[in-house]
Amino acid sequence: MTQEGEKLATEHTAQGADGEVEVTIARKDPKKPAGNSRAERTASYDLADFPELTGREEDFRFTPLKRLNGLHTSELTGAAPSVTVTGSDVVTVETVGRDDARVGSAGIPEDRLSANAWAHFTEATVVTIPQEAEVQETISVEIKGTHTDPAAQHVIVDAKPFSKARVVLHHSGTAVLSQNIEFVVGDSAQLTVVSLQEWQDAGTAHASAQHGRLGRDARFKHVSVNLGGDTVRVTPSVRYNAPGGEVEMYGLTFVDDGQHLESRLFVDHSQPNCVSRVTYKSALQGRAAHGVWVGDVLIRPEAEGTDTYELNRNLILNDGPRMDSIPNLEIETGLIAGAGHASTTGQLDAEHLYYLMSRGIPEVEARRLVVRGFLFEILQQIEDEGIEARLRDVVEAELSNADH
Repeated sequence: MTQEGEKLATEHTAQGADGEVEVTIARKDPKKPAGNSRAERTASYDLADFPELTGREEDFRFTPLKRLNGLHTSELTGAAPSVTVTGSDVVTVETVGRDDARVGSAGIPEDRLSANAWAHFTEATVVTIPQEAEVQETISVEIKGTHTDPAAQHVIVDAKPFSKARVVLHHSGTAVLSQNIEFVVGDSAQLTVVSLQEWQDAGTAHASAQHGRLGRDARFKHVSVNLGGDTVRVTPSVRYNAPGGEVEMYGLTFVDDGQHLESRLFVDHSQPNCVSRVTYKSALQGRAAHGVWVGDVLIRPEAEGTDTYELNRNLILNDGPRMDSIPNLEIETGLIAGAGHASTTGQLDAEHLYYLMSRGIPEVEARRLVVRGFLFEILQQIEDEGIEARLRDVVEAELSNADH
């Protein structure tokens, strides 16, 4: 596949009267209805502030509402999936009530699914990495569902200043779940989060709003891996509290026949001199496979010196799958280091296959090699060899299914 993208950086400039170089990009389209900009979207803890969904909303125009199994309409009174935390004695794990001061500190619901989860959760699990602690072991958060009664859940990961840790959130079993997860990354902290969605396909609907908030000079890596579930919608968002923050966001999605797997991410640059990099990849197989990726990046007027880029690449492995890929970039200041985005969707490169087959590699194995090289770049970002090896085996099994 070729990689084509739009680059908006210092080349789109004009000389101001005072000699300062300024980017000449209009801030707002006067014909655009209010609310289309990410800066104008509703954010509220109150479910009543979000009208019932029709499917015509921008945030839900690709989402099959009927397949959410009531997550947007029902009272989420089912028992939340169990949460088990293992891996290190350094961290503390607590179960707290809604009135705990840490609840809501990293994010506010921005859609009806997230607000419905906020309205109905009764307690939150808080995982705290102490200040200046460097945790070598992977912290495992096992989230296991056992039924399909609509439920709400709230999880907080609080990385105190100058700490360093890796946290893996592993979703498995069966559930109909709307979920808010908060990541608080303190000043100069380094937090890697891996969110694995390995649900059983039948009957599972999962909406996960994952909110990250960064302190001064914080480093945050977020890796989302979507492999299982009937209908899964993961919406990671990142905001900066102070200058100097750096964010890396990676995603791997393998969509099988009948699955709807959706990723919608948002990076809100509201502080100067911050960096964000986004790389998401998907592979799709089967006539009813549907993948969605929407990447929103907003650079506010005060976010001078921003450096951002987002990339989405998708492989269609056979006839029939549908992939919707939409990168969005809003720039409200010209004083940036750089900003751009790219999106490609296509089939396997015939030249790559020919090259491998000309060296005696059978076509089936050649196809697997190309897809492995395409996807495994994302798995390497997990930086835990045990988890990477297990997920490579899962992807290999998916590729074997594609050969039949």
